[in-house]
Amino acid sequence: MKRNRDNIETSNFEKLNQLKKELKEKKRSNFSSPSGAVIVEELPAEEVHKKIHLTAREVLNQIKNKIPPVLSIPQRSGDNIIYDEESDLLLLGGKKSSRALLSLATSLDVTRTMRVLEIIHTLVEKDIHATKREIFYNDVNLFIDQVNSDKIIDDIPPLLNTTRDSTHIVASAKGMAIGRLVIEDSGDVIDLTKLGSGGWSITPFLDKIKIVESDAEFILVVEKDAALIRLSEAKWWNKYPCIIITGKGSADIATRSFLRKLVKTLKIPAFALMDSDPYGYYIYSVYLRGSKRLSYESPFLATPELKLLGVLSRDLDSYKIPKECWLKMSDTDIKRAKELLKEPFVQKNKKWVEDLKLMITLKRKAEIQALSSHGFEFLTNTYLPQKLSTGDWI
Repeated sequence: MKRNRDNIETSNFEKLNQLKKELKEKKRSNFSSPSGAVIVEELPAEEVHKKIHLTAREVLNQIKNKIPPVLSIPQRSGDNIIYDEESDLLLLGGKKSSRALLSLATSLDVTRTMRVLEIIHTLVEKDIHATKREIFYNDVNLFIDQVNSDKIIDDIPPLLNTTRDSTHIVASAKGMAIGRLVIEDSGDVIDLTKLGSGGWSITPFLDKIKIVESDAEFILVVEKDAALIRLSEAKWWNKYPCIIITGKGSADIATRSFLRKLVKTLKIPAFALMDSDPYGYYIYSVYLRGSKRLSYESPFLATPELKLLGVLSRDLDSYKIPKECWLKMSDTDIKRAKELLKEPFVQKNKKWVEDLKLMITLKRKAEIQALSSHGFEFLTNTYLPQKLSTGDWI
């Protein structure tokens, strides 16, 4: 991928270049889970196949020996979530719950668990994938509601000590990517600079994706599709060589996994552009540390290197955003912001604490689009270049 260096303006961005240098020099050690945390790993189909057989055989042996069959499932409740400072990730603790086949309270869950294991067995044998919705329709009479099958689908990876991707069950992806990147998708080579203004739809089948090449100097994750459209129309990656990603709101698994893959492979800085509100900050935290619901997969989904570029609460004054563009925070907003302040990974970041406290004190929030009060090109020509050049990020 060739680029015209006369047209690139990041060479003078001292703090960006320093961050990039640090990432290149950083020696990535193998992830080691703290004592008691659930460890999962990406496994080939034959290994998943074996683990399913072992689980089924264990249940069968209990029945043969006239022992009431019981499955031990890692608990995914909030009180079993560990924040590990060393890895800087949210992880699943070692607490387990017992599901007995002969108990009125848990027999249905055990039956559903064994049924989903049977479906996964079929998927890995045939080397095909299925969505969560398809799993539900595979046995509607048993699952009754998709909430029930989804719960089991999330239980099984930690039960088998593997990732969701390794079970061949995928969630519908909604993310988009565009910019300085060439990938191979199921044998097709795709240049993400040559997709018009639409971008590439991030596939849930990330095991089929190979990164061919990239000369990007950073990655920009934007919360909303509207921001990607603005950057795409300007072909912003030509002037500031980057890869732009959006999850179109809350971060889906495929988008988070793709971001993790890019940072790990390319070793370049990644920045997040979110709404200046508690929900935008929460979305950033999910990209950054992982979610509590899927904490067992944090090492494969979270990107601790991700910096919060904006829109920061202090930016509303710094960039003179008109007050009529501010939005009043609701009681729910304030509650969410205070809950974020209690998170240990927030407390260790003084700049983030200061910005959240400012947001709560002033009771104001704003969308990324509020920047357009200074003109439609303010985001691309002024705000982002200034933030990157001054190193004004959290």
